[in-house]
Formats: sequence, structure tokens, C-alpha cells
Amino acid sequence: MKAKKIFIILSLAAGLVTLPIIHSCDPSHLDLKPGTETEAMMFQSEEDFVGAIIGVYAKLTDFYYFHANNPTHPMWLLPGDDATTAGTSPFESFSGMQPGQGLLGQYWTAAYQLINRANVVLQKINEENGVIKTPGLKDNIKGEALFLRGWAFFGLYNFFGTAPVITERISSLKDIYPPSSTGTQLLDQAIADFQEAAELLPVSYPENQIGRITKDAANGMLGKALVFRACYAKNTTDYTAAITAFDKITTRHLVADFGANFDAYNENNEESLFEFQASNAPSFENIWLWNDFDIAIGPMSSYWGFFYGAWSWWNLDNMCIVPSKKLLMKFEAGDPRISETLDTIAPDNGNAYRYPPMVFGTDTLKIGFAKYVKRGKEGDVTSSIDNPRILRYADVLLLKAEAILKSGGNKADAIALINQIRERARNSASPASAVPADRSVSETDESTIMQWIMDERLLELCAEEGIRWFDLKRWHAAGYINLANWTASDNDFSSVRIDFKFSDWYNQTAGKMLFPIPTAEVNANPSIKQNTGY
Repeated sequence: MKAKKIFIILSLAAGLVTLPIIHSCDPSHLDLKPGTETEAMMFQSEEDFVGAIIGVYAKLTDFYYFHANNPTHPMWLLPGDDATTAGTSPFESFSGMQPGQGLLGQYWTAAYQLINRANVVLQKINEENGVIKTPGLKDNIKGEALFLRGWAFFGLYNFFGTAPVITERISSLKDIYPPSSTGTQLLDQAIADFQEAAELLPVSYPENQIGRITKDAANGMLGKALVFRACYAKNTTDYTAAITAFDKITTRHLVADFGANFDAYNENNEESLFEFQASNAPSFENIWLWNDFDIAIGPMSSYWGFFYGAWSWWNLDNMCIVPSKKLLMKFEAGDPRISETLDTIAPDNGNAYRYPPMVFGTDTLKIGFAKYVKRGKEGDVTSSIDNPRILRYADVLLLKAEAILKSGGNKADAIALINQIRERARNSASPASAVPADRSVSETDESTIMQWIMDERLLELCAEEGIRWFDLKRWHAAGYINLANWTASDNDFSSVRIDFKFSDWYNQTAGKMLFPIPTAEVNANPSIKQNTGY
């Protein structure tokens, strides 16, 4: 695309040199094209449509990069019971959570910019008339746009509960104040988008396009969103529909090595359904800028400095995001996942002071996360090319186990899926470990099996994509757990913050546990309703 712009500019410059000599008497030649592309000039070739959908993908960067030393990750990593920090983030202490909190606006803005880009692509695809000639390309691009829009709606629902559902490009003043959604409308739209995307997307792409969204990714996110709606709407129909979606996943399986899921040299593997394609920009990468610039100086990388104690991690009083004591104590000794998930920080580590100490009996240890660190690859201390795995097959298998259990399916089948995860875990070691052992397939108590699923999701998926926080909220909504009774002192949340105030925030939000709508959005749109407690 950059080369195309240069070509247009150079062509125009050449024309201006010869124009006065050759056509000085013809006024019609004064109607010059703009020096850079306009919308009217775009979407005239297949290349333009491909470039447009890549632009939607590019917006994912804003969720995962360094973000001028203000990364969005604490918003989804800290509220759960798997990670903590001694820093001052309100997402850990649940104190001072207000609509003006910067990360909320940052996330909201990025989500709606992505949605808007997707809506533009969908409009142009629907208007396209013969430009796209490659078989299947039109459906593929439409499916990708729908999937990415659905992913944004899914996140907005889980964080805010309510937000405008915008499914068409806003082109009129009468449409600039879309109302807040009600009930599960955001989730409903995400499900509809994933459903349509699954019908349009291909099973795979050529080798040089690995990482683009596939049919399996759409069915995986569709099933996940249906499981979530089953919890919030308290129905079994969505659980059953989720199983159907999961059963359509045909080209994914667990990789033999658990740690490969966080390895910069094993990206887009057989377990990964969807990941952000982090890379270094083709020219100078400026980590202090957004990626919405005419030349490649904005970031395309991811950021993991909050895990490994990079000098850049200033925002949380130089304190890293670390495993909670609850997570540490949940692992069985000998589980091979420990070494790929947790890392004991040596006292002589230059960044060791950033890790809060945790007391275990007579020992005081400093422990960090190994995910994306042990096998990562840094461009520098603020950028990494290690792809965040947004959805992987282990997540799908445990969601399917839950769906089978809660829809009245065969309990032994649900337990067998849990055991697939545990078998892979113990076989990740060489020689294979005896831990974790299989769960008994003869167990019939539903609450016991559900606890096994919840525990396995904690061990397998901790510190990934906000999975734990979203899980806790939906399980609470479904009545499987009661977060109202959870405190830091009884090790449920296991926060190292002494000012941990979850109970206050829980009561303030009337048990809905929704983040506030950003101040700027409420002020700009009178149709948006602020969440309870703010």
C-alpha cells in the first residue's frame, strides 16, 4: 500500500512537469487527482479489499502493544484470582474504579475503531460488483470482518455489559447517538457475527497467509460465546448449540508440548485457533505512537514487560503482574505445566525488586509468570514478536466439557475432555510425569465435575486473555459460584494488596461487576446509560 501511494505521488509529479508544455490550452486537464488515496479511489481492485481487511486486523495492535507505557493488559489480567500485583492498579485493588480511568477509554475506543473498520469493509463488500474475481475471496473477507467485529462485541459485553450495537457504518447525523444495548444484545450480536463468519470462512489458507481467521476459529468463538450466554441467560439450549459449534472444529488438536503455546518459534500451531500476529514494523517502529499512520512507524508488536520486569513497566509502581498465591497452591507438585507457567525469580535478578514476595511456610519467594517470557522473543524491552494466543483448543475442550455437563450430557464424556488436558500436561515432560493424574470417569456428582472443570481452567489458562475474570463473572451469574463471599484473606482472590476492596466494589455495582462506561462516551452520547455504581 505504501508503494502504491508513492507511485501515485510520483506519477502526479511527472504529470505536473509535462502538463504546461503539452496541454496548456486544455482546461479539462486542470482536474487533477488528489496526491493520496481517497475513499472514491479505493476498492477498485482485489488488492484494495485485501488491504482493507488487513487494516481491521491491524487494529488488534492497540489491545496488545506497549501503548506508550500504558498497556491495556491490567484491565483483563488483574481482576481475576490468578494474577496479582503490589502496584496501584484499580483493576487489582477494586478501589478507585471510576469512569475516567484511562484504560477503560483506551479499550472502548480501540474496540469501536475496530468495529467501524469492519463495518466499512462489510459495506464495501456488499457493494462490490465484479471487482473481486478470485473464487472465495469475497466470502473470506466478509467472514474475517464479521469475526473481528464479533470479537470486539464479545469483549465489550464482558467488560461493560452494555454498549451501542453498531452494525452499519454511521453516515448520517441522525445515527451519531446510538443507544446502549440491553440484556445480552452485545453477546447476541457477537454470536450472530460468529455464526455467519463460520459459514463464509475457509478451513485453511495458503502457507504465506497463515494466521488469517479460519472456519475453526469462528466455530470456536461461536461456541465460547454460546457458553457465556448460557450462563448469563441461565439456559441449556445455548450449551447444546455450543457443542454443535465445537464439533465442527476439524483441523485443531492439542500440541504435545504445553509450553509450545507461548513459544515465539511455535506460533500458529495446531492448537491455536486465533492469535494476534505480532511483528516488528518493516521500518522504524515507534512504540510511543498508535499504528494509524501513513508510514510504518507505529507498532505491530506485542508487549509482555509486565510479566518479566522490564525497566519500562513504570505504571504499577515498578511492580510486575505475578501469579496469585491461590494459583501457586493449586498446582500439584510434579505438574510439568509449572515450569512453563511460573518462574522463581533469583535474588540477583536485576528486576527482582519488582516482584512482590510471597510467604510459604518458612520460605519467602519471589515468583513471576513464565508464559510468553521463558520462550519469548523480544525486539527490545518494550516490544515482542511473540503472538498472544487469543483462542486455543485447550480452552475449547474445557468449554465443551462444561457444555456437555450442564446440558445433561454424558458425564463420562465431559470428564474425558478434562483428562485430555491433564494427559497432555503430564506428557509434556520427558520422561512423562505421573502428575496430573486422570480424573475418575466414574464420578457422577455434577458439582464435583464442575469444580474439576473450573480448577483445570485455572491451571491451564491462567494469565491468558482475561479468561479467568470472564469465567468467574459468568459462573457467578449462573450460580455455580458466589463471588460475594470471596475475599483476599481467605485466599479466594489472594491479592497482595492490603487495600483490596472487592466486596465494596461488588456491592457498589449491585453484584453486576461491570466496569464503568468511559466518561468521554457518556458525555458525548446522551443515549448511553452509565452502569450502576458510577
